[in-house]
Amino acid sequence: MRYEFKTSFDRRFKKFSSPRQQKVYQAIDTLMKYVDGEAELPTGLGLKNWHADYWEIRAGIKDRILFEFTDQITFLFAGNHDEIKKFMRQK
Repeated sequence: MRYEFKTSFDRRFKKFSSPRQQKVYQAIDTLMKYVDGEAELPTGLGLKNWHADYWEIRAGIKDRILFEFTDQITFLFAGNHDEIKKFMRQK
């Protein structure tokens, strides 16, 4: 499966502390293993469909990762639930 990271994701990700960045990496790695059929979906990942092709996963208690799932996975934004909602209103 192909994937890409949008500038909106990168900008936000760079502001995270190193431990938060590590949790985001782990969540993305878990998602990719699930999509590639290498692992089952753990319930802690909290995969949620926002609408249409927009999905969210958890990267810890507060942080979420928003992505678009079409013929590839495009990571759009990382932040807390309220920040994700605000980002989606702008789409």
